[in-house]
Amino acid sequence: MSTTDLAWFKSSYSGGEGGECVEVATHPSAVHVRDSKDPHGPQFAVSPAAWAAFVGVASGV
Repeated sequence: MSTTDLAWFKSSYSGGEGGECVEVATHPSAVHVRDSKDPHGPQFAVSPAAWAAFVGVASGV
């Protein structure tokens, strides 16, 4: 699967005025992350378990 075929989304907490936002696209084998201001730029992917751990730490859970 190409990363252009993924359904990318921004957090509902992201404002509409731009700024520093990331977009995420989930797939059963990976969570893909990119800069919303540069959708054709660098991207990285992590395992779903690693993403869940990151979200847990970031949200203070």
